[in-house]
Amino acid sequence: VTVRDALNQALDEELERDERVFLLGEEVAQYDGAYKISRGLWKKYGDKRVIDTPISEMGFTGIAVGAAMAGLRPVCEFMTFNFSMQAIDQVINSAAKTCYMSAGSIAVPIVFRGPNGASAGVGAQHSQCFAAWYGHCPGLKVVSPWSSEDAKGLLKASIRDDNPVVMLENELLYGVPFEMSEQAQSKDFIVPIGKAKIERQGTHVTLVSHSRPVGHCLEAAAVLAKEGVECEVINLRTIRPMDIETVEASVVKTNHLVTVEGGWPQFGVGAEICARIMEGSAFNYLDAPAVRVTGADVPMPYAKILEDNCIPQVKDIIFAVKKALNV
Repeated sequence: VTVRDALNQALDEELERDERVFLLGEEVAQYDGAYKISRGLWKKYGDKRVIDTPISEMGFTGIAVGAAMAGLRPVCEFMTFNFSMQAIDQVINSAAKTCYMSAGSIAVPIVFRGPNGASAGVGAQHSQCFAAWYGHCPGLKVVSPWSSEDAKGLLKASIRDDNPVVMLENELLYGVPFEMSEQAQSKDFIVPIGKAKIERQGTHVTLVSHSRPVGHCLEAAAVLAKEGVECEVINLRTIRPMDIETVEASVVKTNHLVTVEGGWPQFGVGAEICARIMEGSAFNYLDAPAVRVTGADVPMPYAKILEDNCIPQVKDIIFAVKKALNV
């Protein structure tokens, strides 16, 4: 099942399950979604539940947040998260802070979703990762799926959650097929927010990642296994609240840590993981400094070869693991 179909399944099931759920965004209805995530939903549920908006993020995000405050459960799609910058005041100041500012009396059950991070050949303005931006803000939950199972389970959990959730998908994963268990195909399946998943067991080094780079980590782990290095690969799934316990338990076992992300290095997700490990009890188990693999600290170039060199590749992860293990 492709990530696209998993997301479509999740939206269909949740629209059917709860009539307060509705989807709005650019091209989501008549065009079936810019990336075909909402394919068939407008035909099935009609104009009230699947709503095409003008190209005005600030406006339709405000409408969605207001609808959530009034008791509906909107799913607000950004064509890419780069455009959420237009509406970031609504996401942070209106959605994230209202529950706290109202002493818990106003819930804002809303999901902001769309593709995040680098795609291919779309230049600097359409290629940044917002995991660290939104992960920085209290009041939001931030999830970042990798596989189809992650995508379906996290979207369903996000829609059912009474807090605002930012769901950072990846455009390059939409067409990628993953095995999905019987359990994951059921209508009751959810992936709990705030729980990481160990995708591969290992004993020598812990690789922590989220979104598309999880796949790169597994590829790197397969290559390193041939050289006798066993990597434990952790798929974070959730950026906020971060499941640091799973990472700590792994570091206690492997004594080495490498973080991998597509975003920029400074104040990034990897920086947060390293700091939390250093502050906790697992620090005493580290046999070497933690190593971060990140996107390059530049606005994304347009040229393909430069773009490839700005995004973490399998070879960069292998290099980082060997550096951490000093081999």
